[in-house]
Amino acid sequence: MNKKILKILNGVSTGLVAAVVILAFLLVGVRFIGFDVYVVLSGSMEPTYQTGSLIYVKEVDPMTLENGDPVTFRVSEDTLVTHRIVEVVPDTENPDNQYFRTKGDANELEDGSLVACNQVVGKPVFSIPQLGYLASYIQQPPGMYIAVSVAAGLMLFVLLTDSLAGESDRSKKKKKRKENEPEEKPEQAE
Repeated sequence: MNKKILKILNGVSTGLVAAVVILAFLLVGVRFIGFDVYVVLSGSMEPTYQTGSLIYVKEVDPMTLENGDPVTFRVSEDTLVTHRIVEVVPDTENPDNQYFRTKGDANELEDGSLVACNQVVGKPVFSIPQLGYLASYIQQPPGMYIAVSVAAGLMLFVLLTDSLAGESDRSKKKKKRKENEPEEKPEQAE
């Protein structure tokens, strides 16, 4: 196969593998370094966190949170909310505890109830706009099937390009050996 085409195919396969590794790290790998990843489902925190963004939340000591900090907290067993602290409310009965009055950046009114320290999941550290749509899509069929198919196709593509490159290298070595072999001289009759 043409040397230029092989180089292009190798470059493409390397780029695709790198993109998949980076995407996997952003969706799953960050959990190994202490982040929880959530998809923003509403516009209550726009423009800070747009709908469809992935937010990366780091666990924090709730007692270190201050006015103006964004915070992710549990409203119920399966519902999380990320809003901004607009007031830290001391617990009059327990000085080792406090509550937080919160509000979405895009909301006109503050949230209806205070957030207790034990409801706090963490503090958002950064976000990636639009990536939440992809994360949500590949977690459910048919997106899951498409993701598996793309991964399998990528593996086949990488194997094929590696195989073609190896075949090209072998044929070059064979050709080089033939060029370096001494020519056989015809035997002379006496």
